[in-house]
Amino acid sequence: MRNVDRPALEGSVAVRDGRRLSFAEYGARRGPAIVWMHGTPGGRRQVPLEARALAADRGVRIIGVDRPGIGTSTPHVYPDVLDWTRDLELLLDTLAVDTVRLVGLSGGGPYVLAAGAVLPDRVLGIGVLGGVAPTVGPDAAEGGPIQLAVQLAPLLAVARVPLGVALTGFVRLVRPAAGSFLDAYAALQPPGDRRLVARPEFKAMFVDDLLNGSRFQASAPLTDLVLLTRDWGFRLDEVRVPVRWWHGDGDHIVPLRHGQHVVDRLPHAALSVIEGESHLGGLGVTEEVLGALLALGGAPEGAAAAG
Repeated sequence: MRNVDRPALEGSVAVRDGRRLSFAEYGARRGPAIVWMHGTPGGRRQVPLEARALAADRGVRIIGVDRPGIGTSTPHVYPDVLDWTRDLELLLDTLAVDTVRLVGLSGGGPYVLAAGAVLPDRVLGIGVLGGVAPTVGPDAAEGGPIQLAVQLAPLLAVARVPLGVALTGFVRLVRPAAGSFLDAYAALQPPGDRRLVARPEFKAMFVDDLLNGSRFQASAPLTDLVLLTRDWGFRLDEVRVPVRWWHGDGDHIVPLRHGQHVVDRLPHAALSVIEGESHLGGLGVTEEVLGALLALGGAPEGAAAAG
């Protein structure tokens, strides 16, 4: 398996109520910034190695951010997804980021869309990779595996803390055999995801994230499931910044029709269907994603668009 270099910078910043958010940076220290929001589950190092290399080559600054309850980010349950953006503003201010582009994988999708709804002056563009759709309210999409989380939401809200302790213990248990655990997981996935996870560079990324991003705690996925089954705190037609959405046509976790549903309701969005790929397919088109993002809001000086 490939060796993975440490991030160029890694640490945490103070946010509201005495809490902290942890982050990892890749690429240029002062280049145009892209905040990369991990999936559910995942952590700050869930950034493809290709994206890290492209950032370094093209003078781009990628910032992976841990949501509360993963890494060294303080456990916390926001009242809704929208409330996260107040912490995002503090993180951007601390890291001296004026304007930003964002990428959200799967469960990270709603978080980056929230930023597009309330920070249009700072957010130049958004990329979503197999993002989930709302489950309640006028923007809700019907069906899909997320409905299981909707049914379990009352239990998760009550038992989130003990379940989080158990999940953290499980992650620590499998860490010594992280590669074998990932192989076992991949064997149960559809062909698209199985092929991607088998690629050495992606296996290295996932193992690195499991060994480091989830090193201290791993309750964030449970918090995500609670929040994603609530009203997100904003409507899709309030996202006024440009959005580019990539979705595998064989996605077994978030159906393609859910992606189409959301894109149809976003004012300035375009959908790219990745043929023959499943839920993680967006991670396999990193160059296309970064190129499209850098073109939004005007290509930054010194950061040539990819693709």
